[in-house]
Amino acid sequence: MNPIPPIIIALLSFSCAAGAQQPPANQPAPAPAPPAPPVLPVPTEALVGQSVALMPITLIAPDPALQADSVYAPYRDRRAALQWADSLIGEAFVGRAPEVQWVLPAELRKVARRSPGIVGDPDQMGQAALRSPKLRDIPDPLRSSLRNLMAVVGGRVAMVPASLGFGRQADGRIRADLSLAAADTRSGKVLWRSIAIGSGASPREALDAALVAVLPLDTGGP
Repeated sequence: MNPIPPIIIALLSFSCAAGAQQPPANQPAPAPAPPAPPVLPVPTEALVGQSVALMPITLIAPDPALQADSVYAPYRDRRAALQWADSLIGEAFVGRAPEVQWVLPAELRKVARRSPGIVGDPDQMGQAALRSPKLRDIPDPLRSSLRNLMAVVGGRVAMVPASLGFGRQADGRIRADLSLAAADTRSGKVLWRSIAIGSGASPREALDAALVAVLPLDTGGP
């Protein structure tokens, strides 16, 4: 039996409440729901020096009320919104975790064009399916597509921004929810996942805040 690679052991180490019925009138109201769990940061220390594909995002889902708001007007075009999100996500990963060799969406598309019949279109692999929090095994054909892609890129792990949602908070600020998953393209397992949450006066500020939350800088202090 082959030993488990250290990178997989390290990544694994990082890794719906049912609707309540109304209480009877003579019973106290239930306690408020617990706060959302803290954002799990990207386990960059387990990926140091590795070539990791940063997949393009394919799903952006604004709240319908926000989509009609003028603050969201620059992002209503789906293609433009996806390109904008890819750019911000790529800048954040490269700038805040430079110890990892991130292979960005633009390069992944070049790899696919250079390897027709071997590597599929990275924008059409169905990676948004990894937003499901209960998904532990990567389904086919996504698993095969990611494995073929990484065989050409020269690595094992793919980082998938699976979905991005926007909504307006009670205080009027915009909230961004970015679902991320790290996939082991050889074993077909989801190694790590997190939902990065951020808020700001605009969708850009909210996404920036979410990326800062999931990619914190270690200052090396006590």
